[in-house]
Amino acid sequence: MSITQEPLLRFGLADVEVRSQVRKYQGFFALDEYQFRHKLYAGGYSKVLTREVFERGNAVGLLPYDPKNDTVVLIEQFRAGALQSKTGPWQLELIAGMFSENEVPQDVAIREAKEEADIDLAPENVIKVMDYLSSAGGMTECIHLYCACVDSENISGVFGLESEGEDILVHVISRKNADKMLAEGKILNAATIITLQWLALNIDKFKSNWK
Repeated sequence: MSITQEPLLRFGLADVEVRSQVRKYQGFFALDEYQFRHKLYAGGYSKVLTREVFERGNAVGLLPYDPKNDTVVLIEQFRAGALQSKTGPWQLELIAGMFSENEVPQDVAIREAKEEADIDLAPENVIKVMDYLSSAGGMTECIHLYCACVDSENISGVFGLESEGEDILVHVISRKNADKMLAEGKILNAATIITLQWLALNIDKFKSNWK
């Protein structure tokens, strides 16, 4: 069997010609209309294409994990985008939040942990998981995922910023129960699914690092 030696990502930003970018809607989120053309694998360029792109900024997701008790911290809150989902609009998720101007991802993770679960995190206890694009076919959002080592003994309560309409319930549950809920389709949030699966794959290394 022969394996191709051609690059897996043949093109880059230099191979896209953006003709225009026009803001079509600005509310809590924004919608831009792009006109562009790009290089084709067979040679030459595509016709000029028009695409609407959802602009909501970038975000951070954080999974606090207690290696001593083998528990994770998840939050529950209302999500309008889940009104038609099989589980309903109250979703189990990571602690998460959007960027403010000039913030770096780890700082957002630490800030949101305090705002949404009253957890104080030291930077050295926050571990990068990965970055991913939410839906690159029509959205610019990049999610930065983190896991943090915590003591979950006294974590509980209802938090969130009233000015942003947040009503957030904090749950501390066993990691095995979280994995069970994942297998049963009771957790539908992509960032939460990815980070719980990452933790399952890296659990031995994680625990050894925090002995």
